[in-house]
Amino acid sequence: MEWTGARYADKPTVEAETWIDAPPERVWAIVADVELMPTMSNELESVQWCDGATGPAVGHRFVGRSRHDALGEWATTSHVVECEEPRVLAWAVHDPENPTALWRFTLEPAEGGTRLCEWMQMGPARSGLSHAIDRMPDKEQKIVFVRMREFENSIIHTLAAIKKRAEG
Repeated sequence: MEWTGARYADKPTVEAETWIDAPPERVWAIVADVELMPTMSNELESVQWCDGATGPAVGHRFVGRSRHDALGEWATTSHVVECEEPRVLAWAVHDPENPTALWRFTLEPAEGGTRLCEWMQMGPARSGLSHAIDRMPDKEQKIVFVRMREFENSIIHTLAAIKKRAEG
């Protein structure tokens, strides 16, 4: 990731992709199993569907519990905002109308396998990172950049884990 000088209000984004030697349906089964994601994430420690849901559909919610050495532990409720099996799964963190973050997986058939892309957007609503920015407003661009690099590394790690599982 290159320095962009982005501020939180800019709603910075990051994405990465990989090609997987497996059909989209097999990759979808892994991506759509959000309760499996903690085994493939650096920060996410657990996920639980809410209200009796057992899988993704627009409007379904899940609670994710995360941990970060510098930011501590927290829980967020995410709302599925896009779900087109086996092509797109996206969720908004906290409020679907004004999320603290948006996350999206996109799957495309490609070269006899699947091109899997994971994308995320920070903001626009305030998040835990906003408190760090409030304490050090002169360092906002650096704080945002460092966090976006962490997200990029996490996405790359998650995509590699999904690839290994789908091809295994």
